[in-house]
Amino acid sequence: MSLFSELKMAVPWGHIAAKAWGSQKASPVLCLHGWLDNANSFDRLIPLLPRDFYYVAMDFGGHGLSSHYSPGLPYYYQNFVGEIRRVSAALKWDRFSIMGHSFGGTVGGMFSCMFPEMVDKLILLDSSPFVLDSNELENLLTYKRKVIEHTLQVEQAAQEPSRALSPEEMLQRFLKNNSHVGEECGELLLQRGATQVPAGLVLNRDRRIAWPEHTFDFISKELCAHAVKKLQAHMLLIKATEGFFDVRREYDADKGLILFMTDQLKSALGERFQFVEVPGNHYVHMNQPDHMASIIGSFLQSRNRIPAQL
Repeated sequence: MSLFSELKMAVPWGHIAAKAWGSQKASPVLCLHGWLDNANSFDRLIPLLPRDFYYVAMDFGGHGLSSHYSPGLPYYYQNFVGEIRRVSAALKWDRFSIMGHSFGGTVGGMFSCMFPEMVDKLILLDSSPFVLDSNELENLLTYKRKVIEHTLQVEQAAQEPSRALSPEEMLQRFLKNNSHVGEECGELLLQRGATQVPAGLVLNRDRRIAWPEHTFDFISKELCAHAVKKLQAHMLLIKATEGFFDVRREYDADKGLILFMTDQLKSALGERFQFVEVPGNHYVHMNQPDHMASIIGSFLQSRNRIPAQL
């Protein structure tokens, strides 16, 4: 499982890049990275998982080695949900499992409700299948405005080349903006997230991508309660004790939203829903992959329940 292959799937705006581990004849698992991350997010975890699965970790559009969206188009949440359908069609998958970290879990959760017959198992790593509007009602129009304004600003600055940084400066800036990522994991993400040019390193990601709250589709509690009833998948939600609970960090002390979400999932899915809390931060799947692999592997290979705390 230490060996992997690179994939490139054609889309109207270019291609979606991905990394694959295992045999194409095995049961497929689509792995979805978090906001501004890339497929290397799973490099430390997947080699430790059961070998009788075919793991494909994709780069969302505008991230990693995937093409940027066409000029003039902002990045909306629904576009990322659509990318899952494009990838599954390209790979000729009728039914598969999804493992998503953070933003990737939210995108995977929405896909699983929209295409419930296609998803066998859904694994969310310090994530949630939806983002609720409970704390954000006053900000929703502002977010929609800002994504349009930001896209226009990027277009006006399109003639300016991306600033190149030395590898060390790039890493330090990355770690400053990602306090939950250690140096080793930061280097791993930058291997796929940056490109060497004569003057140093430049980030690969599209400059139109700014803040996740500008891209998310926030939904009401009523819509959430309705949507989770559509799920057909067996679901494992792993929350880190020092992870994120909300889109904006100032709300992280309030765990009300995740409690509401888990209650809804328990009610709708019954024995098909499992919740596990683990020690660690938002990038626990990269920082403690051994521990996470044992939990995820047990879930993938069995329909029996696993302990609620490990």
